[in-house]
Amino acid sequence: MLVKIFGSAVYGVEAMGITIEINWMGTGIGTVIVGLPDNAVKESLQRVESGIKALGYHMPRTKIVVNLAPADIKKSGTAFDLPIALGILAASEQIKNKEALEKYIIMGELSLDGELRAIRGSLPIAIQARKESFKGLIIPQVNSKEAGIVNNLNVYGVATIKDVIDFFENNETGLNPIEINTREEFYNSQYDYEIDFCDVKGQENIKRALEIAAAGGHNAILIGPPGAGKTMLAKRLPTILPPLTLQEALETTKIHSVAGKLPNNSTLVSKRPFRSPHHTISDVALVGGGGNPQPGEISLAHNGVLFLDELPEFKRTVLEVMRQPMEERRVTISRAKIALDFPASFMLVASMNPCPCGYFNHPEKACTCPPGAVQKYLNKISGPLLDRIDLHVEVTPVAFQELSSFRISESSSVIRERVVRAREIQSVRYKNYPGIYCNAQISSKMLKEVCVIDTVGQNLLKTAMEKLNLSARAYDRILKVSRTIADLSESETIKPEHLAEAIQYRSLDREGWAA
Repeated sequence: MLVKIFGSAVYGVEAMGITIEINWMGTGIGTVIVGLPDNAVKESLQRVESGIKALGYHMPRTKIVVNLAPADIKKSGTAFDLPIALGILAASEQIKNKEALEKYIIMGELSLDGELRAIRGSLPIAIQARKESFKGLIIPQVNSKEAGIVNNLNVYGVATIKDVIDFFENNETGLNPIEINTREEFYNSQYDYEIDFCDVKGQENIKRALEIAAAGGHNAILIGPPGAGKTMLAKRLPTILPPLTLQEALETTKIHSVAGKLPNNSTLVSKRPFRSPHHTISDVALVGGGGNPQPGEISLAHNGVLFLDELPEFKRTVLEVMRQPMEERRVTISRAKIALDFPASFMLVASMNPCPCGYFNHPEKACTCPPGAVQKYLNKISGPLLDRIDLHVEVTPVAFQELSSFRISESSSVIRERVVRAREIQSVRYKNYPGIYCNAQISSKMLKEVCVIDTVGQNLLKTAMEKLNLSARAYDRILKVSRTIADLSESETIKPEHLAEAIQYRSLDREGWAA
């Protein structure tokens, strides 16, 4: 007897409907799976047989053919265990209500005793189920809250395959769809941070630079000796970024769901992600890829912050593959039969020592590096990558008086209010420019319209370029950053003081900085 059950497979951050056809042949021996299954799908037969027997049902001994359609697209993962098991039981007439099976998307990994384990990509699967007008979605209980975000779809979380069988045998009763107040849960946890800028002693100039970076979406690099607080400051950057919108949260959650990074029983990602990969990371792990392409760290940082600590220690090839995604804000993974797009709109924050020993330009400790070592160290970072970093911030050690002070610094919430006001100004300015939301995204052509400076400002910028030996690439960056500084002060025009502050954030562009 032929039975059809509907499932779903995730490609990139979207899901595609899959039809699982099971035909009990009645003659012949063995069970086969066709339709381009990978090893994880082929091995499902062992898990299915054990799970079925654990519940007191029997595995047919005559030939069974399982087809995963469309048959020309590769299927991977363990989420097809549950629909295959139900299909075998229905085809062998151990489940009577076969018609009801076709109304639902059913996915789940089986353990050997019939319990259901978590799967990846529950959210995009739920979105696809609603799009295709299925009556409901049946998935493991640990994934039900994640999928329950999708409205107008009945999502049933089940703990064992027995729960699913009883649900269909009892005319689709016995299970209650999960109910989640998505907006309430989302807004209640948006500002629940364990860290805050008020914990940081001193470093007011660095806080100001990070506030500018957050307000304009600018990439930044922190340069300073060990122990100056570079990593501590970078980790607090997400606390001053504007809160995620529901749409951004949905995009971010989909990526983390596909990558299997969401904790069990979680719902929407409510806070901007902060990803900090180790410098031994490979280029594939950073940008994404693999045989079955998965999102990399730059996609997991989508709508958040990617922090690269000790930037010169990363392999050159790893850093270079970021250049195109940083411009296009997405990454395309191409294979022979498929090309997938992963979103990658992130803020890059990097940190580095000024030299191999770490004490070049230190106010108290002497640098022990040989001549030329500082420049060689800086040359590990290519010019095109530095060209995409707007703010070069020099971090100096904190004095004892500031460390021992009881003065409470400005909190993240106060800084975030100023950042949000600046972003609102930018959203109004760029409302007629699709795909542009902040100052960091404007093109060189738009600079002439957006970053207009008066004669005094022109003279100041000209003097700075000549006296400080700033490179040509610094010009556009200074204008963008000065536009953000003007927005923070709620000024319609870029004033000379805004330009002056922006100029000081181009340390690495000064010729002879490492001399």
